[in-house]
Amino acid sequence: MTGDSALPASRVSPSPTVLGWVNLGLLVLLITGLTALLWPQWLHNPDLSHGLFMPVIFLLMLYEARSSGPPRYLPATAGTRLLLFVMLSLGLLALIAGGLYAAALEWSHALVGFAMAAALACLLFAGLIVFAGDKVRLIPFNWSSVLAAGIWILSAPIPPGTYSRLTIALQLWVSENVVRALHLLGIAANQHGNIIELARSTVGIEEACSGVRSLISCVFAGFFFSGCLVHRPGARALIIGLAAPLALAMNFIRSLTLTLLANAGVDISGHWHDLTGYAVLGVTALLLGGLALLLERREMPAAPETVAPPVGVLAPKGAQRLLAGALGLAATLAVFFALHRVLTPLPPAPSPPNLEAVLPLHPSSWQVITSNDLNRFKDTLQTDHFVQRTYLRGAADGTGLQITVYIAYWAPGQASASLVATHTPDACWPGAGWEPVAMNPTRERLGTGGRETVEAEYRLFRSNGFPQYVWFWHLYDHQPVRYLDPLSPRNLLAIAVRYGFRHAGDQMFIRLSSNHPWVDIAHEPLVTEIFSHLQPLGL
Repeated sequence: MTGDSALPASRVSPSPTVLGWVNLGLLVLLITGLTALLWPQWLHNPDLSHGLFMPVIFLLMLYEARSSGPPRYLPATAGTRLLLFVMLSLGLLALIAGGLYAAALEWSHALVGFAMAAALACLLFAGLIVFAGDKVRLIPFNWSSVLAAGIWILSAPIPPGTYSRLTIALQLWVSENVVRALHLLGIAANQHGNIIELARSTVGIEEACSGVRSLISCVFAGFFFSGCLVHRPGARALIIGLAAPLALAMNFIRSLTLTLLANAGVDISGHWHDLTGYAVLGVTALLLGGLALLLERREMPAAPETVAPPVGVLAPKGAQRLLAGALGLAATLAVFFALHRVLTPLPPAPSPPNLEAVLPLHPSSWQVITSNDLNRFKDTLQTDHFVQRTYLRGAADGTGLQITVYIAYWAPGQASASLVATHTPDACWPGAGWEPVAMNPTRERLGTGGRETVEAEYRLFRSNGFPQYVWFWHLYDHQPVRYLDPLSPRNLLAIAVRYGFRHAGDQMFIRLSSNHPWVDIAHEPLVTEIFSHLQPLGL
């Protein structure tokens, strides 16, 4: 090899074949599709606002990989081929799962975005394996290029089950530690779940204050800084490891500051709440970026590796063909799932049942309270056909008898079965301060007035010692849907497989709750009347 024919490895610019250009085009197409899918959430979901920079960050990572990253390339071994096959398979499976979730949950659901982002990450990693081959050398296989493929997952919504558990855990953690800090400062405060009671006001550590937003953004920034600002493995590990603790610490300072302001009589809603939130994100990112720059000790560059220029083809052709086939299949599946819901005609919507007529308005000896604030949930529930009434008898201090009935209705095609299944007491009540109590069994048939209902889901919740015995049903086309944990992606996928491509059935969700067990209310004439009205609806 002569000196005239040698080029620095980082400056090699091979010319892809037609098949190589096809693969690159398909990857760009998939990236564009995911960007279009997630763009509304990046715009409107504060937890994902960092995603607006994702396309630019992706290009920066690729530039960093080619210009400054180690010029490592993958040999064409059996292990490399196996890894390529595994990543392509995982990408296609994740895309199929995302399509099923989209058919059953709507495209805007968190699970859809997460599954599609995971699919793209796997397919991009498969593309990296091919284009970083030692006979291809289009891009090196290093930390920055690997990160460019995988960081898309951090720009997607967290699956609802993980998000709910993480949010509740952080809410309680922040509440407990803020109360401890207040006690150290000599300020009287009591904690009830995520509610902090002060002498002159009450502060709720809501989802927006839990720290999820700063945690996700800070971890995202940590990975980005590790790929662009530092180059030593130890420094990268330190930046990534410090991202989450730093985010939690800064959010704790924010929550404590807001609580102290509230204790001083300052209205912390609106201006103060938003200002401290943005300040925490900005300061956290600056601290993390400054630490990354501080840790970076740039050394004199080593002599560039000299390699013969590539022959102008992207070899081996077998890997290129496998990649092209998988990416083509992925693009076809994505188009199919995108067009299916648009092109599937829906049956004529029947007249919705008169839900208010189901629940008595003036029962003898009962005080009736009709909830008038349910419209604030119509966008989340994707229906405005709902009613809730609470019936009270006896003492008003909670020791009397209380019965609450909630009914919601969806016309055929109005919402998916999986979407309805996600709005259950298991998913929604813990965030409102209700603690679930372990029950066995969790299903039972209820008998009243000589009739027996279809099997109900049975739960018990407590809040400040106040119990709520809860029974609920989900009906699809007047038939009960067997309950599966709505926070489990596997269970939602099972519902999606069964109901995802069916839109002909209407749906109803019915919930009855009381501060007394069923044995105490089963023979109440009010309960018998309500269930006699529900019987024609499928219960």
